[in-house]
Amino acid sequence: MKTFIPKIDPNNRKWWVVDLDGVVLGRAAVKVATILRGKDKPIFTPHLDTGDHVVVINARNVRLSGKNKPTRLKYYRYSGYPGGLKETTFERMMQKKPDDLFRLVVRRMLPKNRLGRKMLKKLHVYAGAEHPHKAQKPEMLKL
Repeated sequence: MKTFIPKIDPNNRKWWVVDLDGVVLGRAAVKVATILRGKDKPIFTPHLDTGDHVVVINARNVRLSGKNKPTRLKYYRYSGYPGGLKETTFERMMQKKPDDLFRLVVRRMLPKNRLGRKMLKKLHVYAGAEHPHKAQKPEMLKL
């Protein structure tokens, strides 16, 4: 029996819209990462990009599932130089760039190689309710 290798046509990828208004951050990120990878499809193959495009709106209205998490949760980045470790809280990142925060959370759930970087290009995150992808006729995804 031969191994089935799906033929991937980039023109036939679906487009999804996810509204994050009042949704828990981690649960939404897991669902979006699953769609980007293509694990929700029967033709999923680990070494191929079989996922769909995801448009995320209202990223500034996402919430956390804890009372004191917004002040306690910290994100770190390191420049590579001595003393170059920087930290910021969830609240501060939500004030500055809420779309980058959601993209960071989803990026950490994808493979850490060139396949994961290719999948991340199909994620389009917007802080507000407007997005420029209406021509692709995206379907609403219920979380």
